[in-house]
Amino acid sequence: MTTAVSAPIAVGTWNIDPVHSTVGFSVKHLMVSKVRGKFETFSGTITVAEDGTPSVQAEIDVTSLTTGNDQRDAHVRSADFFEAETFPKATFVSTGVTPKGDDYVLTGDFTLKGVTKSVELALEFNGVSAGMGQGPVAGFEASTVLNRKDFGIDFQMPLEGGGVVIGDKVTITLEIEAVQPA
Repeated sequence: MTTAVSAPIAVGTWNIDPVHSTVGFSVKHLMVSKVRGKFETFSGTITVAEDGTPSVQAEIDVTSLTTGNDQRDAHVRSADFFEAETFPKATFVSTGVTPKGDDYVLTGDFTLKGVTKSVELALEFNGVSAGMGQGPVAGFEASTVLNRKDFGIDFQMPLEGGGVVIGDKVTITLEIEAVQPA
């Protein structure tokens, strides 16, 4: 059962500010540490309907992936992983927001590498600021853990002593500022 929730931000469209937002990820490496990265190009909107119901749409340019290592980035963009030449964009379209304690659960359809799956993100609302002359700014943090194999990313490289080079679980972290144009 989905509980209706009214957005804690004003009615209208709020644009995700890519200059003050981050779309990041981490994945287990060599079974003992994590590799972190981010996407440098993304966009999206948060729309609050007249009845207070929020919705989110976002797009990520997977070719903008960066982990700080050009060789690794090229490999992750290749057919072994994202197949970015064929599938250059990942998208998210919300299907609901429900309260969970002081926070929320944002549910939606996430499409990566041509595969769409329903995902849930733990969502924290950080408040609204008057901004700096461009309109009010709202802040959010969200995270989820995805299994890369669910999206057709099943590249495996076993280690000699057991285990694999890259874990299956990928943690996605979002730090979002959204501006409602004045």
